[in-house]
Amino acid sequence: MNLASDNCGPAHPEVLTAMTDANHGYAPSYGDDAAMNEVRERIRTLFDAPKAEVFLVATGTAANSLALATMVEPWQTVFCTPLAHINTDECNAPEFYTGGAKLTLVGEDDKMTPQALADAIGSLPVGDVHVPQPGALALTQVTERGRVYDLAELSALTGVARAHGMGCYMDGARLANALAALGCSPAEMTQAAGIDMVSLGGTKNGCVGVEAVILFDPSPAWEFALRRKRAAQLFSKHRYLSAQMLAYLKDDLWLRSARTANERAARLADGLLTVPGAELAAQMQANMIFVRLPRAVHQRLHAGGAVYGLSEGPLDTGDADQPLLARLVCDWSIPEEDIDRFIALARG
Repeated sequence: MNLASDNCGPAHPEVLTAMTDANHGYAPSYGDDAAMNEVRERIRTLFDAPKAEVFLVATGTAANSLALATMVEPWQTVFCTPLAHINTDECNAPEFYTGGAKLTLVGEDDKMTPQALADAIGSLPVGDVHVPQPGALALTQVTERGRVYDLAELSALTGVARAHGMGCYMDGARLANALAALGCSPAEMTQAAGIDMVSLGGTKNGCVGVEAVILFDPSPAWEFALRRKRAAQLFSKHRYLSAQMLAYLKDDLWLRSARTANERAARLADGLLTVPGAELAAQMQANMIFVRLPRAVHQRLHAGGAVYGLSEGPLDTGDADQPLLARLVCDWSIPEEDIDRFIALARG
């Protein structure tokens, strides 16, 4: 019963098969393989973006950092939430790759509002040499609390950014889960909503390690290509990245896997709400659940072999009734039997 992270799950067999199939003979290196050409065309079609440029990297940190570095100057700032992955989990990589661009935090949680964004931008006067200048807006979809921006929210936020001359980036490490939750098209959630660049995450959703960065405006593509090489993210045997992404997109595997993960999470959330003392800490919209349960429940779950993140207090000492916050993440592979066993243990 491993609910620690969708990073912890296995790669999908269809992805592994594709990598094995790619492991025959010879192929051009550094992204000139035939599979990459097909990946590029599939993504252009999916996102209704015939002129988009597409690049593959191995990690979400690389995708985020290189995209933002291509969008902003060192004296500018990127507006994001305090819980954004680029702020809490990337060891200052965005600041490093942008040459020192600042992160300006908006709001207090995992989502921001248009008014909060406007206020944050307004606090940094354009033309004042003493302060960082507005550079870009960075949104995470699905957010770090498992919530989803709807299309109206996205358009409102990107509208504020554009009114101040900023580009908009979307960290899409769980983009497929968000699409499965909203039931919209990839184009509707990205370029039609005002997003200029987006990462399409594969690693958390059944791939071994690959993320696509999509530039809807192809004009900075050469700069991104140079930055990718300089960051050691241009793989010599690129065909193995291409093979993963191609299998991921084929027959909608990316969406099928995300729907399964979301459905398992919904099953788990429904079951946990029947546990005495359970309280959701955030709206469950995709494949992540943040729930407070009594310490005694957590002790029972851990004793039964459950693996997941825990905060707001120690597991082993303290009042048995004290609520502690759990972060539970479902991936495509977790069986319903594990979900049901987890719920049964929680109920006691």
